[in-house]
Amino acid sequence: MPISVTRDRPTVLIRREAFERVGLERHLIDSRFNLTDQEFAVEGGLIAIGPLPSDDLLSDLVIELETIGLRYFDDFFELSGNWPEWLGIFAATA
Repeated sequence: MPISVTRDRPTVLIRREAFERVGLERHLIDSRFNLTDQEFAVEGGLIAIGPLPSDDLLSDLVIELETIGLRYFDDFFELSGNWPEWLGIFAATA
């Protein structure tokens, strides 16, 4: 089932295999970025973090993911949440 992505705030999509490869743990991300249960979703091979509470957290999260060894675009990708209201976006692994 695809994950619905919110249009007005950024969401980071991470390949589940990459998340597990570097030993990331959900509770660490939740506490570091003050996320709720609704801001972390897992579906098949995809993990969605967001919508982030603020745009400012996006750069911090990207830096943290790159610091632990994940590669932007190969392992994770951010959707800025900047598209028209009439467009709905759903994400899933290919």
